[in-house]
Amino acid sequence: MNIAIIGYGKMGKSVEKIAQIRNHKISLCHDETPSINLLKNSNSDVAIEFSQPHSAFNNIKICIENNIPIVSGTTGWLKKFEIIKEICKEKNGSFLYASNFSIGMNIFFEINKKLSKLLHLYSRDYEVTIEEIHHKEKIDIPSGTAISLAKDIVNNKMKKTWSLYEKKTKNQILILSKRFNNIPGIHIVKYESKIEEIKIKHKAHNREGFALGAVIAAEWIQNKKGIFSMKEVLGI
Repeated sequence: MNIAIIGYGKMGKSVEKIAQIRNHKISLCHDETPSINLLKNSNSDVAIEFSQPHSAFNNIKICIENNIPIVSGTTGWLKKFEIIKEICKEKNGSFLYASNFSIGMNIFFEINKKLSKLLHLYSRDYEVTIEEIHHKEKIDIPSGTAISLAKDIVNNKMKKTWSLYEKKTKNQILILSKRFNNIPGIHIVKYESKIEEIKIKHKAHNREGFALGAVIAAEWIQNKKGIFSMKEVLGI
C-alpha cells in the first residue's frame, strides 16, 4: 500500500516507522497542504494526516476531492467537521477521523461510556472530573481525547456539559489540563460521591500506539466509502 503522510512532525515520523515495519511504501511526506499535482503524482492509496488545527481542514478536503481515502488524527479543527462530512458525501469519498488512534484508548472510551451509562441515574450524587496530561508541545487544551470522553458522558445524560474552570456546577464535568515534558498522554476519569470514588486511567508510554492504530485504520479504509471512526475498525 502506498501511504501519503501529511504532517511530518513527531507523529508523522512515528507513522512512517510503523508503516514501513508493516511493509507499506511511503509515497509522500509533506508538512504543508499538498498541491493537487503533488498529491496525484504520488500515486497514494491512502493518506494519514497528523498536522495542525489551522491546516487540517484543507488537508482533508484536498484528499477527499481527489479520491484519496484519508485518515486524520488532528484535533482542534472540529468546528468544520460537518462541512467535511458534506464534502465526503458529495464526492463519495472515504474519511476516517479519531481523536485518539490507540487501540487501548478506544477500548477505554467504551469502558467510560458503559460506566457513565450505569451511573446516569445517580448523576446528582457523583462529581465527574477528567484529567489529561500531555507534553508541552501539544497545542489544543483540553485534548481532543478529553473532549471525546466528556461528550460520551454528556450523551449518556449524566451531565449537561463540560468546563475547563475549577468553579463549576454539579451538572458540569471539570476537565483539568496539564502540560509537562516528554509525556505522550495520560487520561484519568474520576466519578466521586461522598461515599466512594471510581477512577479509570489510560497511559500511553509512547507515540507508537497512536501510529499503529492510524496505520491499521489506513489498511482498513481501503476500498470503503463513507465516514468512519475507530469503532468500525475495531468492531466495538
